Amino acid sequence: MAHQIKKKLGLTLQANKAEFRVWAPFAQAVSIIGTFTTEGPLAMVSENDGYWSLSTKGVEPGQQYRYQITTQSGDIIEKNDPRARAITNSDNGFSVVVDESFDWGDSDFRPLPKSDQVIYELHVGTFNRPDASTPGTFDTAIEKLDYLQDLGVTTIELMPITSMAFSNGWGYAPNYIFSVESMLGGRHGLMQFVKACHERNIGVILDVVYNHFYGDSDLWQFDGWSENNRGGIYFYNDERGDTPWGGRPDYGRPEVRQFILDNITMWLSEYRLDGLRIDSTIYMRNTAGNNDDPAHDIPEAWLLMQDIVSLAHKINPHALLIAEDYACNAYITKNRSEDGCGFDAQWELGFPHALRDGLGLSYGVEPTLGSFRQELEHSYNGDAFEKIIFSDSHDTAANGSARLNDIAAPENPTSLAARQKSLLAASLMLTSPGIPMLLQGAEFLQGGAFNDWQALEWGHLNHHAGFTEAHKHLVALRRNAYNNTGGLSGQITKVFHQNDDNHIIGFERRTGSEKPDTTLVLANFSNNSFDSYTVVLPEPGGWQVRFNSTWKGYANDFPEKLFSTVETDENGIANVAIAPYMVIIASKD
Repeated sequence: MAHQIKKKLGLTLQANKAEFRVWAPFAQAVSIIGTFTTEGPLAMVSENDGYWSLSTKGVEPGQQYRYQITTQSGDIIEKNDPRARAITNSDNGFSVVVDESFDWGDSDFRPLPKSDQVIYELHVGTFNRPDASTPGTFDTAIEKLDYLQDLGVTTIELMPITSMAFSNGWGYAPNYIFSVESMLGGRHGLMQFVKACHERNIGVILDVVYNHFYGDSDLWQFDGWSENNRGGIYFYNDERGDTPWGGRPDYGRPEVRQFILDNITMWLSEYRLDGLRIDSTIYMRNTAGNNDDPAHDIPEAWLLMQDIVSLAHKINPHALLIAEDYACNAYITKNRSEDGCGFDAQWELGFPHALRDGLGLSYGVEPTLGSFRQELEHSYNGDAFEKIIFSDSHDTAANGSARLNDIAAPENPTSLAARQKSLLAASLMLTSPGIPMLLQGAEFLQGGAFNDWQALEWGHLNHHAGFTEAHKHLVALRRNAYNNTGGLSGQITKVFHQNDDNHIIGFERRTGSEKPDTTLVLANFSNNSFDSYTVVLPEPGGWQVRFNSTWKGYANDFPEKLFSTVETDENGIANVAIAPYMVIIASKD
């Protein structure tokens, strides 16, 4: 896999000249055409290793260009720069010369350790739309950053924002991975967003897609060459190139590997991002998207994933690297020295489905606590924070499904039942082992399925202010804001109570340090109510209630059962009033 790393790829602006370099190994000739080539195309020179280059003067930010490639058959095709930092239009535009300068100010932001992070998944196009016909941008998203800071989130995870097919969508159909989508605000808009987040002590993670490149992009048959009428130099030209979404990059080709690794470098260096979520790594490492399937494995993809993590951590040792890999394979997050990929955490679907199983919201599944207990007791490599947990994400709230509150009450996703079940889910997500993540709008009961056009209903903040307040309280407890719930960021989780008949479960979280920091969580997954429910707590004595989900301050119609302390006898036995779908968080002073 070793090869000579090529430098100054794409366009490099220097004092009074521009240097262009592009990979087109099967081209007969390559020229540059653009707004600065007034006297005709500028011929590039072959460097005899597949790359073509040219240095020229008179190139300024804002000007546009393309590569004009003469193929082996003599045809002339035009292609955008695969490494262009801006594209005028995602579908049929031109590469743009960008101004590389940006005033980052004097922020010395450093993300929190992963055990202390609370993530908020955000889709720029719908997060804060000016009106029903205008997509959101980085600027409109900045308008809501004070709100997110007040909510308490530590990290924003942006769904993909690279130039994408049709200039809109979820972002998972990228066609220029070095260019930020102009409709969202482009390169400068993303930099302004990251800067504004860092000024509020909020980190920014970005979803990136390397498991496929959009089939109609300029990368397809870039220099005219291909085999089997497939994708050409950037893609596998056999069945390994097939994915459900587009062509799979050729991870074994050194130039393609450098293309992807340089993209990692760009995000963490030029944009100062605090982490990356690598989309569908299971489809990078296996052509069928399977685990333990040697017949379809792509060994060079595993090596590339290792290199991605090593490079990212070399650039920013504090960066959070997440793999979306649904196979629950511990080697995704195991250290590279032990043949693992070394990701900091992996994104999986077990937790949201366990919540739905417990609440009786999974089709054809009787309500059960077994799945949720399994999630509580499951970790990778002995680290409670090597997984991302959520009650909803862009995947679970779409693809034929909907947000949890909508599933709980499709006829009225803000009804009492919907609010009770949603608050239970949020409470458990923010107290369970793992790195918790909120899907945009969940904290104010956004309904329906996730999509790429429906704006968040910010008016819900007024109608359901108490529900949002509950989320603020939960996030504060998760972050130990009051110095009495430190156990929620601990490595130790133990279930101390499970009543399958009444669907009540209790668990403790603690760090294991000498300082007592045990935090208890008791949750009722049913509509049953108890005036005096007997439970044995891990330690005798008085436990102070830090959160009670039935408080009428969260909703006037909640069946409130308030108490400030849970007292036990010498054996740890306590009697507790339990309301439907109630969650209690308690700790000792």
